[in-house]
Amino acid sequence: MAESSSSGLTFKLHPLVIVNISDHYSRVKSQMHPPITNTATTTTTPPPNNGAEGAVETAPSSSSSSALASSPRVFGCVIGVQRGRTVEIFNSFELLYDPATHSLDRAFLEKKQELYKKVFPHFYILGWYSTGTDAQESDMNIHKALMDINESPVYVLLNPLINPAQKDLPITIYESELHVIDGIPQLIFVSSSYTIETVEAERISVDHVAHLKPSDGGSAATQLAAHLTGIHSAIKMLNSRIRVLHHYLLAMQKGDIPCENSLLRQVSSLLRRLPAIESGKFQDDFLMEYNDTLLITSLAVLTNCSRYELN
Repeated sequence: MAESSSSGLTFKLHPLVIVNISDHYSRVKSQMHPPITNTATTTTTPPPNNGAEGAVETAPSSSSSSALASSPRVFGCVIGVQRGRTVEIFNSFELLYDPATHSLDRAFLEKKQELYKKVFPHFYILGWYSTGTDAQESDMNIHKALMDINESPVYVLLNPLINPAQKDLPITIYESELHVIDGIPQLIFVSSSYTIETVEAERISVDHVAHLKPSDGGSAATQLAAHLTGIHSAIKMLNSRIRVLHHYLLAMQKGDIPCENSLLRQVSSLLRRLPAIESGKFQDDFLMEYNDTLLITSLAVLTNCSRYELN
């Protein structure tokens, strides 16, 4: 598999797609009921009642494959728009999958496409999605089957395995390219870079999901720590972006790079929002909230000390 794509396309992925795929995978995994056996055999667990939840295949039991064995694969389509060289993936929907033929239910796909066209007339099928650690050989059969709908479909792959050391999103977007291997032209998957694009409604939804109480009964302190960590990361990213703009303006002032009025107008519109945090009202509100926090902290300490004295 090639390392990266050479098509020159720009991909923008919306969080709704990631949430949909994750929700699809979580529902399928929660509905799994693997049979209890005493021997290490290769079994195929039938899919849940809703066929759109995908097929589940269980690998042989071993310490190295236990994580993969409990990870079902789900399948669906991604929809969006393509404007020139920019591909923006807005949404997705689930599909029926036949594990025997490694193919999708075409009648179900066409029905779902017709329904989505009535609600989102400007959205087109851009490709498909699945879950797994890496693209498999059988995935190319599905990819080729969608080429009559989109001559160059994209493949969005979500890795459901948790890797605490990984900082990037477990999402990979693949394109297909024709390469000559051993004198034979073959289609192969090549990875493409992407950016996360959000609208206001998605930001509110993602923020709401991020503040939901953990299912493992995490404490309020854990939720507060996660919330503060998210705020710190956002401020850190904002600081780095402002630093990039500062370096860019300095280089333009020195004449190292040409002056572009369109970019300067965009930078100016962004910087007009920053002085708001230096206003007198902001300082008063900030100091009031800061003092209230210190007061509550001191009150909590005094309460704990009084409790210990009474005991």
